[in-house]
Amino acid sequence: QVALVESGGGLVQPGGSLRLSCAASGIAFSFSTMGWYRQAPGKQRELVARITRTPATRYADSVKGRFTISRDNAKKTVYLQMNSLKPEDTAVYYCYAQNVMANEYWGQGTQVTVSA
Repeated sequence: QVALVESGGGLVQPGGSLRLSCAASGIAFSFSTMGWYRQAPGKQRELVARITRTPATRYADSVKGRFTISRDNAKKTVYLQMNSLKPEDTAVYYCYAQNVMANEYWGQGTQVTVSA
């Protein structure tokens, strides 16, 4: 059974930083594409960043230069370092995994609130 467990969300002031972590189990992590998505109230879920097994990365234009995705295959964990946070980054952030069979999995989400 695949499980993705996020941690690291919280309340931060504009301009601040947070690091999200997602610990995976039940999946061939090193062969999987991992990612972060977010969903703000009243909006659709959107891609934030993805990282492949290579690893190649892809970012939403709105976070380029501010967010960095990385992975530690030994720990089966993917990270999202978020710097220079803005109020519009406020959302529930979801961990995502896609295995070699193209099956997709989601974490339960962690709230990130950027507010003064």
